[in-house]
Amino acid sequence: MIPETGDKKRIFYGRRFGHKLRTRKRQLVDSLLPQVAIDPAALSKTPCDPATMFNRQADQVWLEIGFGGGEHIAAQARQNPDVNLIGCEPFFNGIASLLDEIDRDGIGNIRIFADDARTLLDALDDASIDRCFILFPDPWPKTRHNRRRFISNENLNSLARVMKDGAELRLASDHMEYVRWMLFHTLGHGAFDWQARGPQDWRIRPADAPQTRYEEKALVRGAHSAYLRFQRKSRSITLENCGKIP
Repeated sequence: MIPETGDKKRIFYGRRFGHKLRTRKRQLVDSLLPQVAIDPAALSKTPCDPATMFNRQADQVWLEIGFGGGEHIAAQARQNPDVNLIGCEPFFNGIASLLDEIDRDGIGNIRIFADDARTLLDALDDASIDRCFILFPDPWPKTRHNRRRFISNENLNSLARVMKDGAELRLASDHMEYVRWMLFHTLGHGAFDWQARGPQDWRIRPADAPQTRYEEKALVRGAHSAYLRFQRKSRSITLENCGKIP
């Protein structure tokens, strides 16, 4: 799928399918996914209030972009039953893994957008998200592929629009060059304040964040991870300098 924005086409570079799913997970994709999935067609009526995607009231709505195998979003859903969570992931093997956790633990506060997260961001109402996670995204390490990285001026503009004043943006990676890239672009954007006050604030995973399988793989390789926490600035602060980083 190539969603359009204005007169420019977006190309999605991530994987959609991996190894063949086992019987149970195939059954969950057929039976459970339709119950918790956000239909991309339903987003045609914009702006969309994310609270309407759930059949339950909640104090906040959190968003995870690229939830991988679903370990983090499932743990956050269990730890925060008063929060509604939206997970974006186009990779069906990861979706099936999250469905397994939802079914096993009876998790009722997760909705899944099984497509390009940019399509969802385009549809969401202004200032409608209380927290956003982008954890261990593909670093696209080759220089010629850097433009494929999710942390970009365009996507930061979208995040700044949909996040509430004071909302938290959490980024993590074990690829140090990408960590520098994320810091450069997010700080340069102008809508986000980095919350670190010392080295331990970015060297240690937040206490309420579970370890993901990507972090586990990094540890096996002997790699270190960085955890960056930003706060969405108040809209009362002029944003005329936002979005100047190409």
